[in-house]
Amino acid sequence: MNERTAALGRAIAGFADAALLLSETNRFYFTGFAASDGVLLATKDEALFFTDSRYTEAAEKKLGKAYVRDSADLYHALNAIFAEKDVRTVAVEQDRLTLAQFAELKEKLPGVAFDDSPALTRAVNGLRRNKAAWEIREIAEAQRIAEAGLNHILGFIKPGRTEKEIALELEYYMLKNGADGLSFETIAVSGVNSSLPHGVPGQKKVEAGDFLTLDFGALKNGYHSDMTRTVAVGYATDEMKRIYSVVAAAQRASLAVLKNGVTGFDADKAARDVISEAGFGKCFGHGTGHGVGVEIHEAPNLSPRSKWTLQTGDVVTVEPGIYLPGEFGVRIEDMALITENGCENLTAAPKELLIL
Repeated sequence: MNERTAALGRAIAGFADAALLLSETNRFYFTGFAASDGVLLATKDEALFFTDSRYTEAAEKKLGKAYVRDSADLYHALNAIFAEKDVRTVAVEQDRLTLAQFAELKEKLPGVAFDDSPALTRAVNGLRRNKAAWEIREIAEAQRIAEAGLNHILGFIKPGRTEKEIALELEYYMLKNGADGLSFETIAVSGVNSSLPHGVPGQKKVEAGDFLTLDFGALKNGYHSDMTRTVAVGYATDEMKRIYSVVAAAQRASLAVLKNGVTGFDADKAARDVISEAGFGKCFGHGTGHGVGVEIHEAPNLSPRSKWTLQTGDVVTVEPGIYLPGEFGVRIEDMALITENGCENLTAAPKELLIL
């Protein structure tokens, strides 16, 4: 069908005769066609996309008639293909398949054995993690939309605005100015709520002396962006400024070590050591970063438990933070493209402490 499905066929050759992808995200990645219904079959020789009548015409235009089949006859067609091609082992997405889906596959496709090990997941993650030049352009375009949103919202924020008002205004601006959707539900948390890394915007009004943390992103052509900025409203105390400077230094330290061959563990450690040495190690509980692409969280990751080694073409976030319950929190996040000898920061927004 295309080079991506051909690469998937080659990747599974060592452990399966075919792969069935049911998840919407992976189907989109390998076909470039977005649909809520579908099954992608990949073998070493071919790939076929099964979908229902809602998407058949559009799929044929996108993928070509020769590669699209009606899913109303899915299991009969798969059984016939497996018999014709002597398919004996079929790999499935261990991390994405529900128990009900897996039970149905085993019931309806009795003539094959299923590989439900992590092998297919590892193969897919290996293909998805290294971004082509055009994918990087899509991520960068999504990021430019998010940055325009930041510039807009900085003029909107003032004491008396609620967190929810700020989040909705930011989302509306991005959607009105080029975003196909949101990368995730926007985080806009202020004052004591900013100590919640994934706090939900509520009716709390922003007050002078608050930190306000904004974590948001835009979706464009199927690719996500992700950024976080923490700003002060009205004024910042010396303690607020000190904590902000520690987080900024931690982020710089992690960005400085990023390059091909560095482990996700070491990239995380570079940031974590700065925060720990400042006495706030217990106030940084999450990982330093994660991959971004057709999903907002994908391989590889930067954390104390990371088993990944970074490669040229990875796009990862770098987002250390310090969170003081009952007081405030600070997080700063950029996206970085891993290169052979360093990284390219895909985020152009300023990072010095802004006092609005």
